[in-house]
Amino acid sequence: MNKKIVKDAMILTAFTLVLGLILGVVNEITKGPIAKVNYEAEQESYRNVFKDADSFEEYKDFDAKKAEDIIAKSDYANDEILSVNTALDKSGEVLGYVISVTSHEGSQSDITLSVGIRNDGTLNGYSITSISETPGLGMLVQEKAFYSQFENKSESSYTVVKTAPSADNEIEAVTGATISSRAVTNAVNASLVYFQTVLQGGN
Repeated sequence: MNKKIVKDAMILTAFTLVLGLILGVVNEITKGPIAKVNYEAEQESYRNVFKDADSFEEYKDFDAKKAEDIIAKSDYANDEILSVNTALDKSGEVLGYVISVTSHEGSQSDITLSVGIRNDGTLNGYSITSISETPGLGMLVQEKAFYSQFENKSESSYTVVKTAPSADNEIEAVTGATISSRAVTNAVNASLVYFQTVLQGGN
């Protein structure tokens, strides 16, 4: 009986080692392609909010802890600045910035978006990179009817309303999806807070 237990244990150990080796090999094989897909998806989102940019570079002075502290002191403490990239023209001049931000206030889960802001503070708009809101409701914040409300505006912040906007800083919510609409709007606002605090004026 003891010999059988030892034998079974050895077989299980060998199986576990082989399985671990296989998983390690598969991970190494897929790591590169997955990274490439993620990179291309990010670049596509950057191009969506900065169509006139020739290239994008990581903002070398981005400090995640500083960004966290800035947002924590604002009205948008449930948002998280993930990264910042500079949008460059063909000559290498900075056109503005793409700020990647996650809202933790979605109705179903987090919503992550890239927000394009020109040097003078004008919004180019946003591009959603991760969302799991309710189909036909919250998911509509990805549609032009909603996101176009932000484009080419230069307000310091935006407020969600349930009726037709009466001011440039008002954003009409998707019908039946006020929570999702507010989550995206506050994520844009958090990006603007970071921009105004750190980036505006070439800081």
